[in-house]
Amino acid sequence: MSASVPPPAVVERIAQGAFLLVDKPRGPTSHQVTAWARDLLGAAVAGHAGTLDPNVSGVLWVGVEKAARLVPLVLEFPKTYVGVLTLHGEVSAARLGDALAEFVGPVFQTPPVRSAVKRERRVRVIRALELVERDGTRLLVRVVADSGTYVRTLAVDLGDALGVGAHLEELRRTATGPFDERGAVTLSELADARSLAAAGESAPLLRLLHPAEEVWREFPTLVLKDPAASAVVHGARLAPGGVASASRPFDRGERVVLVSRHRELLAVGLALRGSSETGAPADDWLVGSTKVFGDPVRFPPRWKRSAPTPVAPREG
Repeated sequence: MSASVPPPAVVERIAQGAFLLVDKPRGPTSHQVTAWARDLLGAAVAGHAGTLDPNVSGVLWVGVEKAARLVPLVLEFPKTYVGVLTLHGEVSAARLGDALAEFVGPVFQTPPVRSAVKRERRVRVIRALELVERDGTRLLVRVVADSGTYVRTLAVDLGDALGVGAHLEELRRTATGPFDERGAVTLSELADARSLAAAGESAPLLRLLHPAEEVWREFPTLVLKDPAASAVVHGARLAPGGVASASRPFDRGERVVLVSRHRELLAVGLALRGSSETGAPADDWLVGSTKVFGDPVRFPPRWKRSAPTPVAPREG
C-alpha cells in the first residue's frame, strides 16, 4: 500500500473526527507540530487546543477533521504543568508555603509582551499550586490552572509577592483535563505507526486516534428525541420536551452536549436553566447558544411550514 494513502480503517476513523495527544518537544511551535501531525495522517484539517510556547514541552491536544471543531470544548478543561522555578533570594519554608497558598484561586494576569493574544488584563483561576521538591532557591512546582494561564507570569508574580523575584526555568504540560502524558505520543512514534499502517498493520495507529466522544462525554450529555434532534441541527433552541435522557444533572450556565439516539454529536450549548430547577414553564428553552455539529442533510426538517394566509383582492 502506498505510504501516502492510509488504509480504509484509518481513513474512516479520521473522517469521523479523531484526536491525538502529541508529546510536543521543545523547539517547534504548537502550530508546526499540529501541521506535521495533520500531514502524517493525510488529514485536510487539524487544530490544537492550548498553545505551548516553543521552549515548552508536553501534552498538545490535536483534533483532525470534524474533531478539530471540538477545540472550544477542550479549552474548558484545566491544564496541569510541572515546572522548575528559581527564586532570586532565600525564602523560608513557611513564607514560601504561605505565598503558594495565596495564589490558589482567581488571579489577575496580563499576557507577556511576546504573547500572541491581545495584552489585556484578565482573570484566570489557579486550582492548585504545589511544591513538589526544593533545592535551595530552585523549586519544582505543580500547577493546575484554567486554559490561557501564563505560568511564566505566575512565577514572576510569586517572586514579587515574596519580595525576592523569581523566574521560570523550565515548564512541561502533563495533562489537559482528563488526558495526561501517559497517553501522549511523540511525532516519531506517530510516524512509525503511520508507516506500519501503510504496510497493512492499522492497529497501532488506530490506538493513537482517539474517538471524539472521549471529549464530549466529559460534559453533561443530553440524548434528544428525533424531532428535537432535527430542529437543533437546523438551528433551533432546545425545549425540555425534546430530551429523552441525560447523562448527569447540570447547572444553569453549564456547557452541555446534545446527541442523537445513536450517539451522534449534534450540537453543544449553554444550559439556560439547571436540570433540577422547577417551576419554569414546560415550553421554556432549556439550552441555547448552540454550536451545531450535525449534518442537516442527515436530519431533514420534521415540520411543515405554514402556508401563507391568502390576501383578499381589494375591491374597486
